Parts: sequence; C-alpha cells; structure tokens
Amino acid sequence: MSGLVIDDRNPQAEPKQEFQHDDGCQDMESAQKGHTVLAPQPSTDPNDPLNWSPTKKTRILLVISVTAFLPDFGSSMGAVTSVVQSNLLPDGQWNIPQTTVNHSLVGNLFMLGAGGICVIILSSYFGRAPVLFWFVAIAVCTAAWCGAATTFESFMTARILNGFFSTVAQSGGLMFINDMFFVHEHPRKINIWSGFIILSPYLGPFSASFIVWKSTWRWAFYLLAMVSALSWLLIVALADETYYDRQIPMDQQPKRKSRLSRLVGIEQWKSRHQRPAFGRALLRPFFAIVKLPVLLSFGYYVFTFAWVIGLNTQISVFLTDPELYGFNEKELGLFYFSPIVATILGELVGHWIHDWAGAFYTRRNGGVFESEGRLLPIYMASPLMVTGIVLVGFGLQRKWHYMAIAVSIGLFVFGIMIVTTAINAYVLDSYPEAPGEVSAWINAGRTVGGFIVTYFEIEWAEAEGTQRSLGVQAAVVAAAVLLIIVPLQFWGMQMRKRQGRISF
Repeated sequence: MSGLVIDDRNPQAEPKQEFQHDDGCQDMESAQKGHTVLAPQPSTDPNDPLNWSPTKKTRILLVISVTAFLPDFGSSMGAVTSVVQSNLLPDGQWNIPQTTVNHSLVGNLFMLGAGGICVIILSSYFGRAPVLFWFVAIAVCTAAWCGAATTFESFMTARILNGFFSTVAQSGGLMFINDMFFVHEHPRKINIWSGFIILSPYLGPFSASFIVWKSTWRWAFYLLAMVSALSWLLIVALADETYYDRQIPMDQQPKRKSRLSRLVGIEQWKSRHQRPAFGRALLRPFFAIVKLPVLLSFGYYVFTFAWVIGLNTQISVFLTDPELYGFNEKELGLFYFSPIVATILGELVGHWIHDWAGAFYTRRNGGVFESEGRLLPIYMASPLMVTGIVLVGFGLQRKWHYMAIAVSIGLFVFGIMIVTTAINAYVLDSYPEAPGEVSAWINAGRTVGGFIVTYFEIEWAEAEGTQRSLGVQAAVVAAAVLLIIVPLQFWGMQMRKRQGRISF
C-alpha cells in the first residue's frame, strides 16, 4: 500500500489513499465525497464489517467505548475507598495501613496490562465477540464480589480478577475499529473510544467520593457492578463478530447464522480451522513488540500516562489532608469536575485536530501521507501536560487556592486526551495488520506506568515535596517527547521499512 495522496484537482480535499493489490494493479474505490479512496478495499460480501451500515458500526463502536470505560473507572475508585477501608479513620473497615490497602489497587493495575495481552491471544483464536461477551460477564461478577468482600484478602482477590477481565475492550478496542472502519476514519473513531478511557479514571473517584460521603464504600463497587452489567446487556443486544479475513474467498467464508451463537463463540469454534492455530496465536503479541515503532510507542506511553495515576493518587491524599485543604468526600468529588471537563474539551478538539494534522503533514510531505503524520498533535499537547504537572506541584507545596490546582490538572488531562488518540492512531496506521497486538501493548504501557508509580508516588512527594517530585515527572514527560517521539518522527518510516510488516 502506498501513502495517502492529495487530489491535485482539489487542494482542499481530504487525503485519498491508493490501495495496491498483491498483483500490483491499482483498484481504488472512492467514498461518497469522491476524493477519499477506501483502504482497505471492501469486499462485495455484505457480511464484511466494512460494508455494514454506519448505524450498526456506530452502535458497536459505542458498545466497545462504554466497555472500555469500565477498567479505569473501577480501578480509580480505590484512590478514594482506600481511605475508609484502612485505619486512617477511627471506623475504618480493616485495621491495616492505607499502603497495604493500596496493594489491591496495584494488583488491579497490573492485571489490566496482563489481561490485555491475554485478550489479544484469545481473540485471534476464538474471535472478538465471544472474548468480549465472556470477559465482561465475569467482570460483572468480580465487581459485585469487591463490594461484598468481608476480608481484605477476599477484596484484593476480587480486585485482581476484575482488572484481568474488565480490560477486554480497553486493550482490544483498536481491533474493532480497524475491522469496521477505513483508514481515513480511524482518528475520529479512536478519539471517541479514547475519550471514554481518559474520562473513566476521573469519573471513578468522582462517583466514589459522593458514595462514601453518603453511604458505605461497598456501594462504589456495587455501582461498578451495575455499570458493568449495563455494558454486558449492551453487548448482548448490539455487539457482533467483527473479524473478517478478506484473504478467504467469499464463497468459503464462514456462514453467519445467528448473532447470539457468534456472541458465545459457537460459530467461531466451528470455523477455527480458518484462523491461526492456538500456538501461533500465543506468539502474536511478541511478534508485534519486537518492531521498534511499537516498542518505542509502548515506552512513550509508560513515561506519560503513569502520571495520570500518580496525580490521581496525590490529589486524593493531599486535598483530604486536614493540615492542607481538609476536603471532605463531597468536596473531593466536586474537585474532579475539572479533569472531567478537560477530557470532554480534549475529545471535542481532538475530533478535528487529528484530521487537520494528517492533512497538514500530507501537504508538507509532497502530497504523500505517512503514519508519522499522526504524531504531530503530540507536540501541541506536550507543553500543556508539562505545564500542568509543574503547576500542580507548585500549588500543592505552596498551598495555592484549590481552583488553581484544578485548572492545572485540567491542562494535563486535556493534553493526555490528545496524546492518547495520537499514539494509538500512529501504531494502528503503522501496523494495520496487527490492530489488537499494538492496542494491547499501548494499553500495557499505560498500566505498567501506573503500576510502578503507585509504589512510590506518595512517599516521594512527602520526602522531597511535590514541587520537586512533580517537577521531575514533568521533565520525564518532556524527555519522552525528545527521546522517543522526535526519533519516531524522523526515522519511524525507515524503521518500519527495515523491519518489515508484522507477519503472523
């Protein structure tokens, strides 16, 4: 496949894409606007997800986005509930330190990444829909178990299992987007899916704060169980199998008989001989991570998203400290309006900025689009992220007004929303043959960063002060751009050509 090419007859037109068949002949099918060439080329089969109606595609995208909301929503609740579960309060649930309670959060975060890798392996063999269906069903049960747990050991086990099973759409979202949408549609669809992911770690503590204020911490996890159950019902009502192998002739494609049988995996099991063997499926994620653009993108997200978890943890601790701001549960919940609004604004701006960046790159690159064009919004968002982290550090240490801290964290969240869409679009455009694998590694990058930072964030801030600790974290974000994104910008295409495509 060649790069995207601007239509010379219409300089203002969107980029169009040429698609090369294996025999070298060019066969381009244009979208309704007449200037965007569809890639990949759809088949004539009505069962090809690329040929589904826009309404069906949008429904499934929203189901996947709502399901991707679940893991960080539940995980981030622990930043609030750990206060009343520990011995920080006289009537704490368990007479153990908050650092011990946080072990359940650490285990949950770790399993979000590990579970994501397993999701991709299982989806490549059993199909997308049954893995989605069964994982969310188990996530509902483990969320309810979290709320009903009577001992910390039971609670921690439930949290770990919930992290493993709830991550299914967060780690595998790019699979569904790549299956249903053309290349030129990817950024906006990824932006919608990413918006739910970025919103979730702020709506989690927002909801938990009000629940703890008026009720018991258990209802925070019962709420998670109810939202998970709603997601599962949406899957039952609307989801379908999106995997379609265009290398198989249409008359040899698996017969689609019943949507419900595809949800539970019966039809996929009968046609498993047309998909890679399970042993081969086990190796797919590792074929992807050895590609330098994927590995570097994974590293970039480790050093960027980690501070989302870190800032969330610090905010809940420092704002509720009686010697600093003394927020109660209600006031802490209201504070989270700031990152929620920032996420929504990032979603709205991202709806246009990613397409604009692609078109701008194409014009500057002689009419040819390459995946590196997706990285441009990162340069716009990074100064906001660095500024936001630095200002939060100064604000907490110097006891600025809480509104100044709210605006500062909003800057960071706005930036991370833009960055998340950009890095996912980059790896998907770079390796469209492996959407699940690259998605899982970006998801793992996020969870690895959060997993690591949870161990030392509070102790570091208390030992050296937030001004210094968050200043170092801001420097890490800036360094990640200079040492990872800039090399990808200049040499990413050469890396891809030298290493070749991901071959399964």
